[in-house]
Amino acid sequence: MQKTNLVGLIFLLSALCCLFSCEAEKQNSGQNIIFILSDDHRYDFMGFTGKVPFLETPNMDRMAGEGAHMKNAFVTTSLCSPSRASILTGQYTHRHGVVDNQSMVPDGTHFFPEFLQEKGYQTGFVGKWHMGEHKNDPRPGFDFWASFTGQGKYWNSVFNVNGVVEAPEDSVYVTDAITRYALDFLENRNTAQPFFLYVSHKAVHSEFMPSPDHEGRYAGQSPAYPPTMFPPGHPKAIVSEKEYNYADVPEWVKKQRYSWHGVDYMYHGQISFDDFYRAYCETLLGIDESIGQLISYVEQNGLADNTTIIYMGDNGFSFGEHGLIDKRQAYEESIRVPMLVYGAAVKEKGMPVSQNVQNIDIGPTVLDIAGLAPNKQFDGQSFLPLIQGEIPDTWPDTIFYEYFWERPFPQTPTVHAVRTDQYKYIRYHGIWDLNELYDIQSDPLEMNNLIRDPAYKDIAAGLRNALFLWLEETGGTQMQLKPDGRGGRFDHGYQGTF
Repeated sequence: MQKTNLVGLIFLLSALCCLFSCEAEKQNSGQNIIFILSDDHRYDFMGFTGKVPFLETPNMDRMAGEGAHMKNAFVTTSLCSPSRASILTGQYTHRHGVVDNQSMVPDGTHFFPEFLQEKGYQTGFVGKWHMGEHKNDPRPGFDFWASFTGQGKYWNSVFNVNGVVEAPEDSVYVTDAITRYALDFLENRNTAQPFFLYVSHKAVHSEFMPSPDHEGRYAGQSPAYPPTMFPPGHPKAIVSEKEYNYADVPEWVKKQRYSWHGVDYMYHGQISFDDFYRAYCETLLGIDESIGQLISYVEQNGLADNTTIIYMGDNGFSFGEHGLIDKRQAYEESIRVPMLVYGAAVKEKGMPVSQNVQNIDIGPTVLDIAGLAPNKQFDGQSFLPLIQGEIPDTWPDTIFYEYFWERPFPQTPTVHAVRTDQYKYIRYHGIWDLNELYDIQSDPLEMNNLIRDPAYKDIAAGLRNALFLWLEETGGTQMQLKPDGRGGRFDHGYQGTF
């Protein structure tokens, strides 16, 4: 009898082991992470913010409503390649060396997915790499690779898929192609391993091009112009409760109004501001739908309990603020980005997180979610405690920013900035012009530069000192100079010499 019970017990345990083994094949016990990155998506262009009344982003809205909205997310450099390098290395631009869109990634650079691989994660990269290297070969840190060269194209981008070139047979919209490759990774992965998937979109990079499903969706809709779009006295000047102090706007900003990145001659007159604005919003719809498809896959395949999805933009984008479009500058619209966290790592649904986070915090956070210790190379830190309802006493209230002058776009100078929860100080290098100081609590639209106000002299000096102390402590006091590339653009039409 006892022998029969023992045999029965062994049979039961074997059956349970088989059951658990099969379940492990279906869903691993580790924490999975999907990181979704868009291009040029500014922080407030999401339906739930109300900034653009006609904009529809139901999947981003869901992520915010059922997850965590990082209300104060920033990049350390508002430019594609430097920001993407900061995400992957967890380092400031002056440390990783990708200071512009032409810079190569230095030899020996380590990307945070490499540390996940070492701990048994299956990793995948899909979409836009764009770090100075105009090739689409697989990069370190990824088991699955599907990418294109440079910026890619909105239509018919040629992908390198794990070393094999795949050219589209018919018209393929890039956001759809990226989503398809992302789903391919998820559907064909080793289900016994936890996974990390990095989905890197081209959209909504200019020149904006919505898919046929979305083109014309917002025809007839009118954008709301910001109060700093036109100087006082201009025929189109916006009436505002607060006066725009145009006298203390730096001269380089005023001159850029009539340029490739200015509202008075944007893209050298190729498109009107209103059409530009609407095309941006329509192109963004494809990103939102892609997010929805990935969320659906996670939920429909039993992965919701151990998968976290993070969404952010690689830099912000100005739409008329200070007469500018594009990014690069240190104004709020340029340096702030959307960031949403959804899924297993978020403690409470609908968490608004107001603490400052940056792109250099992504790597440390992903490793923290995966249960790994932070790496010494990181300048950033994990914000996992913030989305679990904890606020560390040492969490910084200050962020630092840098942008380095580029030959293809010489209108914007080298910029350094420091931003606290109340003030922002912006310093320009290499030009004879005004610096800037804003009380962003009382003046969130940055309409009144306080740099010449004697009452704020000490505040400006203190922030300037903090900026240079940061540069000294992080090895940023020596700027990297890059050789001029032949065949590059010279301010879109300037006929100069090398």
